Amino acid sequence: MATEQSWPPVAGFPPANSEGLRAALMNAIPEADDDSPVAAQLSLDARRRIDLRGRRFPKPEHTRIITIANQKGGVGKTTTTVNLAAGLAQAGLNVLVIDNDPQGNASTALGLEHRSGTPSIYEVLVEGAPLAFAVQPCPDVPNLWGVPATIDLSGAEIELVSLVSRETRLRRALDTYLAEREVSGAPRIDYVLVDCPPSLGLLTVNAFVVGREVLIPIQCEYYALEGLSQLLKSIEMIRKHLNPDLHLSAILLTMYDGRTNLAQQVAAEVREHFAEQTMETTIPRSVRVSEAPSHGQTVITYEPSSTGALAYLEAARELTERGVGGGATRRSRGAARFNEPTEKG
Repeated sequence: MATEQSWPPVAGFPPANSEGLRAALMNAIPEADDDSPVAAQLSLDARRRIDLRGRRFPKPEHTRIITIANQKGGVGKTTTTVNLAAGLAQAGLNVLVIDNDPQGNASTALGLEHRSGTPSIYEVLVEGAPLAFAVQPCPDVPNLWGVPATIDLSGAEIELVSLVSRETRLRRALDTYLAEREVSGAPRIDYVLVDCPPSLGLLTVNAFVVGREVLIPIQCEYYALEGLSQLLKSIEMIRKHLNPDLHLSAILLTMYDGRTNLAQQVAAEVREHFAEQTMETTIPRSVRVSEAPSHGQTVITYEPSSTGALAYLEAARELTERGVGGGATRRSRGAARFNEPTEKG
C-alpha cells in the first residue's frame, strides 16, 4: 500500500494522515458538468491535488526498466520520460533516466550537464565505459539520476554498426551497473526510463533490448496511429530474437484536448484496439509543459500545481499500479486487432 506524509489537522474533517481526510476534502469540491469544460478541468485538478499531495507510491518488487518509444516525432516521448521520472522520484522512488536520443532534450529538462566531452551514454555504448561513469544526479529532484546524451551520440548509429554485440551493449552496461549498486549496498533503482530517438535504428534497438517494458506515447491528433503497426512489428522482432522479456505494457495519450471531436475520436480508437494497455490518465495540451524545458526543468518542478504536472503525476501513479503481469497475452491480442483490415480501408 502507498503511504503518505502527515497533514496538519483540519477542523470539521477526519484525522490527518488518513484516506478519510482525502475523501472528505474531495467530496467538498462541487461537481462540474461537461457543458463547462473549464469548470470541469478545475474540479479535476483540485481533486488531483488533494489525492496526490504527499502520497508515496509503492515500490516494485524488482527494478522495472521501461523504454519510451515511438518512431513518429513530436508525440511527447521526451516530455513523458522526464515528467514520469520526476513524478515517480517525487513520490519516494529511486529513478534513473537514460537519454538515448542524440538531441539530448531529456538531459536539458533534467538539468544534466551535457556539453560535448561530458561523460555520457555515447562513451557507454561506443567506448564500453561503465554506466556509473556517466550517471549524474538531477539537481532539482532527490532520488532521480540521469545518463546524459551529448552531440557525440549523433554519430553513434554509424559507429555501432562495426562493433561486437552492437544490439546488447546498453543492456550489459545497465545490468552491470544495477548489480554493482546491489553489491555496494546502494539503494536499489526502482525504475529505469529510457528515452529514444524518433527512429528505429540501432540506438532504439539498444533501448528495446535493455527494456523489459515498452511505453508508447500517442499524440491525440490525425495520423496518431500512423506507423504504429511497424513499431509493434519491431518490438515483436526484438522479443523473438534478442529480448524475450520485452512487451508493450502501456500506451499514454498525450496532447489531449477534450474540446475537440478529433481528440475524442483518436482516444476512442486507441482504446478500442488496445483496451488493456491504454492508460486511463490522459495528458492534456499545456503551456506549462511546453515552457518547462526552456527553464531546464520538468513541469513537475517548474509548475507543480499546473494541469500538466498533475496529469503526469497521476500517470506516474497509474504506472506503478499497472504492473507487468499478462503483458504478452494482451500485447498479441491488441496487435492482432490493430492489424486487422477495417471497413474504412
